[in-house]
Amino acid sequence: MDLTPQSKIRDVLNVLGDKGREVLLKHGYDIGEGFVDVLSQYQTLQHASETERLRDLDGLLAYVNSNR
Repeated sequence: MDLTPQSKIRDVLNVLGDKGREVLLKHGYDIGEGFVDVLSQYQTLQHASETERLRDLDGLLAYVNSNR
């Protein structure tokens, strides 16, 4: 199943493994060390984009969905 704007930040990490951190950071989302902010991992990609914590949502989704 492809990720959508309603997918969670955590889903990106689950799909891409260790590379997920790097990909999220490239798109402006810094999950920090140890993913301390537990609630943010359950934030939807769309909400992260709307609150400007994530850039280029469409590009992120295209990358993740093509590298599954």
